[in-house]
Amino acid sequence: MPTPPYVKNAQSEGLSDRYQTVYAQAEGSVAAPTAGFHFTPELIEKLKNKGVEFAEVTLHVGLGTFLPVKTENVEEHKMHSEWVELTDKNAHLINAAKNEGRRVVVVGTTTVRTLEGLAIKFGTKELAPYVGDINIFITPGFKFQIVDALITNFHLPKSTLLMLVSAFANDREFMLHCYGEAVQEKYRFFSFGDAMLIK
Repeated sequence: MPTPPYVKNAQSEGLSDRYQTVYAQAEGSVAAPTAGFHFTPELIEKLKNKGVEFAEVTLHVGLGTFLPVKTENVEEHKMHSEWVELTDKNAHLINAAKNEGRRVVVVGTTTVRTLEGLAIKFGTKELAPYVGDINIFITPGFKFQIVDALITNFHLPKSTLLMLVSAFANDREFMLHCYGEAVQEKYRFFSFGDAMLIK
């Protein structure tokens, strides 16, 4: 898998081996879903032992993820499409959580795009199995239907990912404050950086 351009000397530092989640299965993404780097097999097992259920989705991250928004009006930005897969089993797990009033906590913006994109495609909060492309650009004002909490890394300015995170927090000024504090406290940004929980 290619590593982002800002990961210098990836081979010599052993970073290319670490540029993968422990639960990755299918080839096709141009980048790893980096929020998942924080999860080890041991952490996943501990969470399962505490009653956390895991549902899996597949999204093949496209190159457009790394393109900054260059239009004056964000609504004019052309978002790329990405290939996703949600199996019947995993759709059932997510639907059961929503129907029972449990929270759907997602790991990474790719998962947000998958679930919310499918909710739009189906026109309902009830997800169904799906394999194919989705095209979703989440900006402030977006009405989230599936995702209740998000674990994500810190993202670049003027990126579609930062817009998604700001939309989820529903408070741009608060997110700017969080990012300012992260810089001040020397949190790590980018692929191997720190993560935050937004709920």
